[in-house]
Amino acid sequence: MDLNRIQMFAQVVEKGSFTAAARAMGLTKATVSRKIAELETDTGVQLLYRTTRALKLTEAGSIYYNKIQRILMDLQSAEDQLSASQETIKGNLKIVCPIELGQLFFGRIFARFLEAHPEMTLDAELTNRKVDMIEEGIDILFQVSDVRDSRLQSYRVLNTDKSLVANPTYLARYGIPTTPQDLASHKAIRLKSTHIDGGWTLFDGKQWISIEPEAQLTVNNVTLAREAAIEGLGIATVPTLVAQAAIEEGLLIPLLTDFPMAQTAITLSFPRRAYLPRKYRAFIEYIYQSLFDRRPGEILEIPDFITPPPDSGV
Repeated sequence: MDLNRIQMFAQVVEKGSFTAAARAMGLTKATVSRKIAELETDTGVQLLYRTTRALKLTEAGSIYYNKIQRILMDLQSAEDQLSASQETIKGNLKIVCPIELGQLFFGRIFARFLEAHPEMTLDAELTNRKVDMIEEGIDILFQVSDVRDSRLQSYRVLNTDKSLVANPTYLARYGIPTTPQDLASHKAIRLKSTHIDGGWTLFDGKQWISIEPEAQLTVNNVTLAREAAIEGLGIATVPTLVAQAAIEEGLLIPLLTDFPMAQTAITLSFPRRAYLPRKYRAFIEYIYQSLFDRRPGEILEIPDFITPPPDSGV
């Protein structure tokens, strides 16, 4: 029995095409197609109907897939259980996180984690695109959004505080807004991405007020928005974490601080599984420990396998 061929067949069924299965497994389409053909030849049964547009299971293929799916799930569970019991932390993790969060926060944490665990490797992608972590084989996913996916175990880690900011030179020229309505007469640097709609939403103590600013510049990157604001182009809304250094240097001034902006949580997700491999636990524990050290009292949710320090506020 060739387990690799069985796994390839399962991937083709789950991904819906030879191309997607090959991409998920790091193989060529030709290799996957050849292995499935070999499986059909050796079993003497056609498992898939192939057309130019799609793949469809034959009746025999459907029966075969249902049986091997249970077997593969048992094998994965056994592997996870073995990994969870290991004392040595080793292996690779594929991680995806927002660009700015990775640039400003994760670089040093990743380096320190790898120094502490020399047999670990990380494959990190910084992107603001929408991803399907199961489809793409991602181990750990950080997002600035709520997660509603039953395939994932997700935790709301921190709220992202946002600030309206502008350069002192700009404010000297156009004036300092004192109410949300004043923003309508100002120039804006509009931030728009997968998880940000580009508008400004503030709370006046009674209700939320939405402002749709007119912008000469629209960007999908908060670092770019911050830099344009520093140059005096207009008012920008960026995460406080991103603006803090420029605020402390006097390059940017926070505006309308009595009118809080709507917050979005940073979430951490990983695939649901009966036994969490040790490498997952070690990495997640390290991330939370860094947050306990740097953002005590701000953490929203933690996994059951992590014990927060007494003074963490959790």
